[in-house]
Amino acid sequence: QVQLVESGGGLVQPGGSLRLSCAASGNIFAIYVMGWYRQAPGKQRELVASSTSGGTIMYSDSVKGRFTISRDNAKNTVYLQMNSLKHEDTAVYYCNVGASLDYGGEISNEAVYWGQGTQVTVSS
Repeated sequence: QVQLVESGGGLVQPGGSLRLSCAASGNIFAIYVMGWYRQAPGKQRELVASSTSGGTIMYSDSVKGRFTISRDNAKNTVYLQMNSLKHEDTAVYYCNVGASLDYGGEISNEAVYWGQGTQVTVSS
């Protein structure tokens, strides 16, 4: 299995910054995509940013120019640097990883794994 440990959420004033981290561990064979989703109260979960192993990076229009996703492949860790935060960025942020696992030489198909979520609150 894959364990995802998120950190870095918290309370920040509008215009401030936060950096989220998500470290993946377990019997991982390969990670194909790492990303961040968020879910605000009463709203559907939405993609914030994603980064594939091939180097393709995507951002939602609402965060372009303010958020930056990056990866440390050696540590199986993905980061989300969030700058110029707005009230509407308030949500629970979830790490998302697409990976295949190694079961003693037998490689699984790619599956999607989710972190437990970390709260980001932007408020004055």
